[in-house]
Amino acid sequence: MPQFAVLIYADESLHAADAAAADLEENDLHARDLSASGTMSLAYALTPRAQAVSIRRDGTRAGPFVQSDQFVAGFYVVEAPDLEAAIGIARRNPAVRTGTGGVEVRPVHSGGITA
Repeated sequence: MPQFAVLIYADESLHAADAAAADLEENDLHARDLSASGTMSLAYALTPRAQAVSIRRDGTRAGPFVQSDQFVAGFYVVEAPDLEAAIGIARRNPAVRTGTGGVEVRPVHSGGITA
């Protein structure tokens, strides 16, 4: 079945080192629902952007690669029969209901876990 990456955009990651379980509850419930349905094959939450290091031809610098009001806070991969079905799955992500967040769905071209 085709795979689709769901990129989660937010103004900041909820997954700080001192994040409270209550702050993560809605997102954790969404992840459990996707896992239980057998739809999601992997998921990663990223730490706050202050922990990012950008690497470019002329060196490295602290912070995200692109300065923006929103950035990728996490991503997951779902299996769906087609793009429309993947959009339907992604539409349930809690970030979609926020005033500043959202998700992007992109078909996965190739790759996989390399051990």
